[in-house]
Amino acid sequence: MSAKLTHIDAEGRARMVDVSDKAATVREAVAAGLIRMQPETLALALSGQAKKGDVRAAAEIAGVMAAKKTSDLIPLCHPLALSSVKVAVEAAPGGEGLIVTARVKTTGPTGVEMEALTAVSVACLTLYDMLKAADKGMVIEAVRLLEKSGGRSGDFKRAE
Repeated sequence: MSAKLTHIDAEGRARMVDVSDKAATVREAVAAGLIRMQPETLALALSGQAKKGDVRAAAEIAGVMAAKKTSDLIPLCHPLALSSVKVAVEAAPGGEGLIVTARVKTTGPTGVEMEALTAVSVACLTLYDMLKAADKGMVIEAVRLLEKSGGRSGDFKRAE
């Protein structure tokens, strides 16, 4: 790991990294997160019969939309032409809640880790919003990068 932060210049000021000299390569990132909830809330979410509709489908769409807007939300993040965004909301093993997974892909000079993490975060927030009438005690946790490929820094795969 480099001791030098890429978004800080020699004077300690924040800056957008210049990627104009980097080669356009295929880059992919996978992120995940968990929203814990009561068993009754999980059953409601899985049934597709929540008061606000199919919360899983809405969260998946919200995640895709969020990935496409990442550079509007995260300062110094490059706007990217995404070639694929897939968001899935599934029951967590053990029934403690829902796992959100996002897989994002592009061909370009910079990675898509932030887009995958943003997709997961917004999908989890959407689930919370749509289910809060049933369970205000839900907890969003463990939003993390699982893997990434492409680019100068090479591949990464989280050991879990």
